[in-house]
Amino acid sequence: MSKVMLVEDDSQLREVVSIMLKLEGYKYEAFPNGEEALKKFEESLPDLVIVDQKLPGMDGLEVLKKIKKAEPGAVVIIVTAYGTPQTAVDALKAGAYDYILKPFDMDELKIIIRNAIENTALRKENLLLRQQLRLTYGFDNIIGSSLEMVRVFEIIKKVKDLKTNILILGESGTGKELVARAIHYNSDRKDGPFVAINCGAIPENLMESELFGYKKGAFTGAVANKQGLFKIADAGTVFLDEIGELPLNLQVKLLRFLQDRTITPVGGTEEEKVEVRVIAASNKDLEAEVIQTRFREDLYYRLNVVQISLPPLRARREDMPLLAKFFLEKYARDLNKDVKRISNEAMDLLMKYPFPGNVRELENAIERAVALETGDTLMPENLPAKMTRREKEVLPPFYNLPEEGLDFEDFISRIEKDLILEALDKKQSIPETAKLLNLDLRALRYKMKKYNIEWGK
Repeated sequence: MSKVMLVEDDSQLREVVSIMLKLEGYKYEAFPNGEEALKKFEESLPDLVIVDQKLPGMDGLEVLKKIKKAEPGAVVIIVTAYGTPQTAVDALKAGAYDYILKPFDMDELKIIIRNAIENTALRKENLLLRQQLRLTYGFDNIIGSSLEMVRVFEIIKKVKDLKTNILILGESGTGKELVARAIHYNSDRKDGPFVAINCGAIPENLMESELFGYKKGAFTGAVANKQGLFKIADAGTVFLDEIGELPLNLQVKLLRFLQDRTITPVGGTEEEKVEVRVIAASNKDLEAEVIQTRFREDLYYRLNVVQISLPPLRARREDMPLLAKFFLEKYARDLNKDVKRISNEAMDLLMKYPFPGNVRELENAIERAVALETGDTLMPENLPAKMTRREKEVLPPFYNLPEEGLDFEDFISRIEKDLILEALDKKQSIPETAKLLNLDLRALRYKMKKYNIEWGK
């Protein structure tokens, strides 16, 4: 429900306009002078303020100026019975949305109010979208203060506005696409398209037509011309993820494109000029792929003009608290949870875990924990089970019976529990774990309950 503040010293007119606002479904507050209205303004932050020009004490123009100083985005309508062209100019210069002369038509006022509030909503939405864009793709979203990440930031800032090809290398989950998007959305190409292409996800027989497009009749099913992804990205950025998966025959075509920036759609004969920036990424060692002749050397050097190497999370553990805090705040906000901090024990577990899935795995773990947490502190029991296990105790081999003997039941239980945990780690599924251990599903669930093994909670 939109909120309207009315400042009018004429008690009869104030009552009439208040009734109209109520009937129109607005939440409203009405004041006889500017001093009282200003005291409430910052507390209530209305969507619209209607102010009479001639007020006892502080006049309407002064009220307008103080409101705009407190909240530059505030929408204010000035109403007066003593209007002059200069008064209107002064009001509009001071930031008034509109200027209405008394006596006014009530239906006209309704329309002006409706338009003003819609304008406010649109401005707020645009501001929110811009803030969200900066939040999602800004450099601040790439978290890290370690020496390795400082070097990454320095390179990004140097190359963001250049046309130079960039190659981003790093393990899965290190944030390669996030870096590519940050480069694009902070560059002079930010208003152009960003087209991400996973080179390992498109079937080889469709790859060429997806990248370069095709002409009607080029093959069975080509009933109309279709633009390729490179053409769609014209004036923007193409992100070639998992470039190491690109088939050799298409590596040749990509190399040609990088050389002359032209494409020829499948079934076409004319070349089309395309102006795009290319950012490629891979989790493979492309130099090794070149040696093994699985990746063209000339294409590698063409792509690898500027290289950004993203370190795995285990190589920058000093960034773990920063990342964990960032994801905690993000998902507490997104999930509307009151989780404000991470317990020391939970942070200690995070610091010790190797994170083979890197930052992506950490983010998923924090999202899960925030979703399950009922208090204001993220506790270790809400982290994934594999992060909360203690290191396995070293058990004596079966054939090495200690001289002093052992507790047979305890010994077997420990072996049984560790085997179940190891199988769960490998299969990530209770039914698959049961198959691996050749156990009945009910028997496995019984043993998991016996040993307090929680999975997928």
